[in-house]
Amino acid sequence: MSEVADTGAGNVHTRKIAEFVSRLTYEQIPAEVRARIKLLILDSLGCAIYAADLEWCRILRGTLEGLDASRTTSIWGTDRRLSSVHAALVNGTQVQGFELDDVHRQGVLHVGAVTLPAVFAVAESHASLSGRELLTAAVAGYEIGPRVGLCMGQDHIGQGWHSGATVGVFSAAAGAARALSLDVDQTVHALGIAGTQSSGLMAAQYGAMVKRMHAGRAAQSGLYAALLAKQGFTGIRDVFEASYGGFCTTFSRSQDRFNLAQLSAGLGERFETMRISLKFYACVGSNHTTLAALTDIRKRRPFELDEIDYIIVHGSQVTVDHVGWPYQPDGPTSAQLNLPFCVATLLIAGDAFVDEFAADCIEDAARIALSRKVKVVHDPAITALGAAYRHKVRVEVHFRDDSIEREISEAPRGSEQSFAGADEIAEKFRKLTRRVMSSAQQDALIAVMLRLDELPDSRALTDLLRVS
Repeated sequence: MSEVADTGAGNVHTRKIAEFVSRLTYEQIPAEVRARIKLLILDSLGCAIYAADLEWCRILRGTLEGLDASRTTSIWGTDRRLSSVHAALVNGTQVQGFELDDVHRQGVLHVGAVTLPAVFAVAESHASLSGRELLTAAVAGYEIGPRVGLCMGQDHIGQGWHSGATVGVFSAAAGAARALSLDVDQTVHALGIAGTQSSGLMAAQYGAMVKRMHAGRAAQSGLYAALLAKQGFTGIRDVFEASYGGFCTTFSRSQDRFNLAQLSAGLGERFETMRISLKFYACVGSNHTTLAALTDIRKRRPFELDEIDYIIVHGSQVTVDHVGWPYQPDGPTSAQLNLPFCVATLLIAGDAFVDEFAADCIEDAARIALSRKVKVVHDPAITALGAAYRHKVRVEVHFRDDSIEREISEAPRGSEQSFAGADEIAEKFRKLTRRVMSSAQQDALIAVMLRLDELPDSRALTDLLRVS
């Protein structure tokens, strides 16, 4: 190790992260975080199993099967296997496959989609992990990625970088490094190897299948990083701090737009895992507050669609840029990422879950016409509140009789302020997996997941993710 040992000079933030990841134990994780991570993992697994048979996931899996003869690691929700790194790519794509997975709002990151495929790949194919060890590795990943997102701030996604892909590599590398029991120096290098693989463009949100693959690619990159670092391969030791070509200086327009202190602020004391939200609508997280506001308005004033004159959504600049663009039908990705279309979907169909985004709905004339009545406008006061309030909206429904209904929404069901109960999350899992799993297999998987830390071998969980 003498040739690759890290002196610690000039990389204080990177090294603090590596020390946390390498030294984290199950006993150091508060009971409430242990309970929460089990529910978050269950939710991600349900999302992945649902997406396994979607077109973009089938294309990706089939292509890799033709390129990769290794069959070591399970593809969730199928009876197929690939090499561990290609399985991480596919499983991460599946978790993010239909806009149903978790999100850390302030860190702008789908955490499970990038962390779990790498950790599970290690557990199945590279190391024998107990349930406690798998849980600990998952928490390591869930803690680091969001902190990198907090460091970068809203400007990162505002520039056009897809943070799920760029920031996500660090969650994956951290989780995989802990699962492989890397020491501090090896973990420093794993982070540096992951960071230089970071990439992802927000233009993918306008309809491209590749948007779904961003999370899988991040999971794969993080797994590569940890596996290479274990063998003595070196990475950028000061991947966050480097003034030229470092992650922060490269992905942000100026040094006053990122905050290195956020990388380790409260690390080991304040758990970002507790600030991760779940989704009960099958669309991007930025849209959920508006859908919740409209649901509340319609409860107190039931109305017909022809009564609507127009709807105004006042939101942050990130909301306007991310989801406020005029809808153009270009596949389900564009529909699920577009706020006006999601508003129309909720008002016409009564919900915005998986069935409401079937392929034949994407070009539905009635939804498109109603979406044209939805205006998304910037509210500087909301932007000024910062990343913690980037999803906050003020919704106004203007009716033809000149009346107006207004609602402010900050925390929809599933958010960290209004987190869902275990029964709600289990029911979402059952709804997503019922096409391919018997009720007996569903019940068994849920039961095993909720007692994960009692398992002597975490592969008891992996085995239940396979379906024939």
